[in-house]
Amino acid sequence: MTADQVLMGLGLIVVLAVGSQLLANRLRVPALLILLPAGFTAGALTDTVNPERLLGAAFSPLVSLAVAVILYDAGLGLDLTRLKGHTRRVVHRLLWLGTVFTVVSAALFAVPVLDMSMGAAVMLAAILVVSGPTVVAPLLNFVRPAERLQRILIWEGSLIDPVGGILGALVFHGVIASDRHGFGSRLGEFCGSAAVGLAGGAVGAALLWLVLSRARMSEELGTSVQVAAVIGVAAACDMLRDDTGLISAVVMGMAMANLPGLDMPARRPFFDTLVSLIIGLLFISISATVTPSSLRHVVLPSLALVALLVLVTRPLVAHLATLRTDVPRGERWFIGWMAPRGIVAAATASTFSADLVRKGIAGAERILPATFVVIVATVMLYGLTAFPVARRLGVLRPARSRPLLVGGAPWAVDLASALSSAGVDVLMWAGAERERARIVEAGLKLAPGELLASATGEGAELEGITGILLLTGEDDFNALASMTLRESVDGPVHRIAPPSADHGAVAPYTGGEPLFGAGLTGPELSRRYEAGARVVARPADGALPAGHVLLFVVSPDGRLTPVTGTRAPAPEAGDTVVLLSPPTAVLSG
Repeated sequence: MTADQVLMGLGLIVVLAVGSQLLANRLRVPALLILLPAGFTAGALTDTVNPERLLGAAFSPLVSLAVAVILYDAGLGLDLTRLKGHTRRVVHRLLWLGTVFTVVSAALFAVPVLDMSMGAAVMLAAILVVSGPTVVAPLLNFVRPAERLQRILIWEGSLIDPVGGILGALVFHGVIASDRHGFGSRLGEFCGSAAVGLAGGAVGAALLWLVLSRARMSEELGTSVQVAAVIGVAAACDMLRDDTGLISAVVMGMAMANLPGLDMPARRPFFDTLVSLIIGLLFISISATVTPSSLRHVVLPSLALVALLVLVTRPLVAHLATLRTDVPRGERWFIGWMAPRGIVAAATASTFSADLVRKGIAGAERILPATFVVIVATVMLYGLTAFPVARRLGVLRPARSRPLLVGGAPWAVDLASALSSAGVDVLMWAGAERERARIVEAGLKLAPGELLASATGEGAELEGITGILLLTGEDDFNALASMTLRESVDGPVHRIAPPSADHGAVAPYTGGEPLFGAGLTGPELSRRYEAGARVVARPADGALPAGHVLLFVVSPDGRLTPVTGTRAPAPEAGDTVVLLSPPTAVLSG
């Protein structure tokens, strides 16, 4: 290909990747539903979007290194201290039962139906173990199932990606080793591959921990250091033994997530943007390599495999995992109806299948197209049916808002109690121990963990947070937190106004719309509260009582609308108004 054709091809891949994700965001559907057809169509209609022709022999190593970055990111989500309570047993069972049953059922089915050797069938089955939060989270955000149900499924998706990545790498080396003569030789090569990956991950994590803990650096530089470390270690491991870099990447991520006393800059927007771009590029590139001819004899057998996984394996795993637990019947069935496959399945299939084909493993050429069909079919099936199934089973979460109120001042706790009495599902967080004790004494829900862990990314998804109200007495903290959280929270972020336009080192320059009307700053609210004012909730039945200030309007279904500096919602019949009462007011009812 000429230089102009290469430039055009690479440019189209980037444009298709970002454009597909943008369209998916506008349509509120998983990006996979757009990325896979876009890549497949571009690959089928033109030779320009053909990564194997554009990059030649470099394509497979680049995919492997890109997958290493994704698996490292998945490993960073494995902070095992956050998996607590009633979800732990169910999630653990879903992981090991799902892995065992999926591998056994899919491998035994693929041998006769897809006409594969046992080695290729086991490799396909190991690849199909993974699901992943990049697919599950958008579906759950659209469906909004019950809180516990969302916790279980997001934890499973977050944990199964790195578990599946490790399993896929180990199975790959087991299949390669089994192709050689002598059990001792096979076992030695298998153990050697595992040792290289584990040792590489441990050494990489130690070096990365040393750099990040000793050197002061910006978020961008910290992200660059992590990416360089992951790619460098993965490449070195792959040079020593093929495809051991994926094991090292997962081990590095898991180690970094669980090392104490380390401020990781990775779970922030810059790193998330990088991973999102890599995912888009990989899906377009991988799906473009799947040709119509490669699907000709694979589609129907692969759809039969989908039927087995969806109708038999997953429901069986879900019911065994929830056996003798307090998970209701409807939630058990919904867990059994939610296991889409995603990016790690596609990327590992692309990485491993090419090597297995070169090694002469019978049926290995069907691994990638079969995985492609399973991903498309499961994402479309669950994407189209998840909401009606959840509604039929009665596991949808109420439509009411669930704001996170940050701050534990007496007036803020009083506000949270009033919102709760108005039908809002309130969650609170505070840093000081006395404020946390005040929240608990008021009978309100206290968010676990640290603020950013609870309010951003997976933390917000796990807690079902729909918006954030920053109510602390530190105006600069409120301003900085609002800037950080607006970029990572799928919902409104509001903060209390500072006492004056020039108060603080940061607050006057961050913009944003403050809560409440003019003059209702944090100090003013504290002053009025100490003088006897209280926050009350009452039905919206006409004009507001004299001397009362409107703070929020709560709709009958629990949706919360705040008063801001430029907007005051008009209460309607059936709404509940949350008011700041004057010290002498006595409200009845």
